[in-house]
Amino acid sequence: METPFPPFEPNGPNDAARGPRLREIPLRLVVPNLITILAICAGLTGIRLAFESRYELAVIMVLLAAFLDGIDGRIARLMKATSKFGAQMDSLADIVNFGVAPALVVYVFALDSARSIGWIAALIYAIAAGLRLARFNVMAERENRAPWQSEYFVGVPAPAGAMLVLLPVYLGFLGLTEDRTFAYISSAYTVLIAFLLISRLPVWSGKSEGSRLRRDLVLPLMLGVVLYVALLMSFTWEVMVFTVIVYLLSLPFGARRWRLKYGTLTIEEPGDGDDDIGRHI
Repeated sequence: METPFPPFEPNGPNDAARGPRLREIPLRLVVPNLITILAICAGLTGIRLAFESRYELAVIMVLLAAFLDGIDGRIARLMKATSKFGAQMDSLADIVNFGVAPALVVYVFALDSARSIGWIAALIYAIAAGLRLARFNVMAERENRAPWQSEYFVGVPAPAGAMLVLLPVYLGFLGLTEDRTFAYISSAYTVLIAFLLISRLPVWSGKSEGSRLRRDLVLPLMLGVVLYVALLMSFTWEVMVFTVIVYLLSLPFGARRWRLKYGTLTIEEPGDGDDDIGRHI
């Protein structure tokens, strides 16, 4: 029921006293956040499927979560829909999809037979992924970014770490015996991947603006991508094992390229202050 007389305002309408008004938000600002939420749902669903012993679906959901988590930021930039809220959501999704979900899936499938050692390995990986993501966020917020940051990662990036740490699961799908020895080896491998995440190893990112491809190599590259996807659809776990091995073998070449260019084996930054923990650890 409307009041017959408007409220008395001696100094004129006071919009500030009426509280915040509801405003419409463009749909393009919501889309990236929806993708981030779907990524979190996929990662958590992968954990549930692992505990239900539906391992293949669990791995697919974790990889899907990593894929969605990797494209939401790019979509936000393409749609000019970046926001502080979206950045915080993306950070929370990263620790779930690249840290917690892969650690639990590999633990349930392969590390459980190693008992406490397997659980400790899973914990180490999850914490390492969190530290890696925190270091990445701190470095991304720096006002004066070093030129090499557009070409190299400091340590293996978290999305790649999620793919790498699931190698014992891929091998299990191919029929490798899942006994106590396999669990101990898988635990050691999990700790190794955790170390690569938090290391200062220079990992070539392939994102440098100066990267160019010869014109005559464009079509072969496109055909190679098509062939890779086709093989991935037909021989999923064999191709995933091959991808992990190729990625691990590529790390020394990236470090060698860094050494030839900068003269060091690892990425070292000058200690120009104590404004964060150990200069990004």
